[in-house]
Amino acid sequence: MPKKKKPFSKDTKLAELLTDDRRLLQLLPRFGIGLGFGDRNVNQVCQMNHADPELFLMVCEIYSDSSFRPSQEELQHIDMGNLLSYLKASHQYYLDERFPHIEHHLQRIVDACGQKYGPMLSHFYDEYKQEVMRHIQYYEEEVVFPYIEALLKGQRTDSYKITEFEHNHTNIQDVLDDMMNILLKYLPGDILPKERIEISLDIMELSDDLSRHSLIEERILVPYVESIENAQP
Repeated sequence: MPKKKKPFSKDTKLAELLTDDRRLLQLLPRFGIGLGFGDRNVNQVCQMNHADPELFLMVCEIYSDSSFRPSQEELQHIDMGNLLSYLKASHQYYLDERFPHIEHHLQRIVDACGQKYGPMLSHFYDEYKQEVMRHIQYYEEEVVFPYIEALLKGQRTDSYKITEFEHNHTNIQDVLDDMMNILLKYLPGDILPKERIEISLDIMELSDDLSRHSLIEERILVPYVESIENAQP
């Protein structure tokens, strides 16, 4: 019988929350939270690090339970500026840490594959990375976020609406599946098997993280911005 997840609250000790779901560890730097917080609860740690506890718990809920959807009332208690800061920090994490880490290890596998599989593996990885970058770096950073920041300042425009954002989430699962098939199914068994398992786990973890990132945008960012758009004359 699966272990029932404890409800998250500001009074929950942060260490207990992280022990219950280790995936939440990767969220700490994006909120500016470091380790060494002792037995302090979520509210205390967030206050020490100038983080929004309501937003922190909401993001943790979505990461821990993909079916979680905050109510409109709950959304009104968060600060959109804090959410944008979190999303931008997530983008930097993907671009500055996760992709370079994967590329460093993947290159060894590509070099060991030779001409039969190496160029194909590189192609699918590059396509996967470019699709992610195209969305988060060029679309979100240059179109969506500036629009929201202007909206928060009361600057209304009819040239863009947040509903367009939902239609611009690219589906990169097919590219990811092709890359994983090469790594797991088609390369000869004697080509760096240990590294192939490790890099496959890294890629799956990144894919899961990106999926949760999209859920946060769809379930927090979009409805929050829609409420601002609808409230304006």
